[in-house]
Amino acid sequence: MENNQLLRMDNVGLVLESLDDAISFFEEIGLQLEGRGMVEGEWAGRVTGLGDQQVEIAMMATPDGHSRIELSRFLEPAVTSDHRTAPVNSLGYLRVMFAVKNINDIVARLTTHGAKLVGEVVQYENAYRLCYIRGPEGILVGLAEPLGNE
Repeated sequence: MENNQLLRMDNVGLVLESLDDAISFFEEIGLQLEGRGMVEGEWAGRVTGLGDQQVEIAMMATPDGHSRIELSRFLEPAVTSDHRTAPVNSLGYLRVMFAVKNINDIVARLTTHGAKLVGEVVQYENAYRLCYIRGPEGILVGLAEPLGNE
């Protein structure tokens, strides 16, 4: 008898100041905008514990439709802390990793949008080429290009 009731991971959330910049950045990686709108009302505040809130969100999906990033911009209440530019050895959620084709091309395209490499593109054995890149507002994204048969 199966006791695992997990169905899937729906999304990862990022709180930002500009949804437009983040949407453009993630579209350049290859995600697609699924929708954009407002989340507000008493029910939303009960979920988050923030009470009265007004949040603009945009949902970005990977091309396979299995993974999503929810981009949020809080209008009410005001943002209370900021750890977007924390180094990778900080506690908490810090980055999301994407498997990509042609990492050099994607890095070049993202840098034209103001993104910056954190370190450098490196190769791990014969398995991956990897890097971390900081996008809009300093958000940290990992890119991994599988080598071989993937």
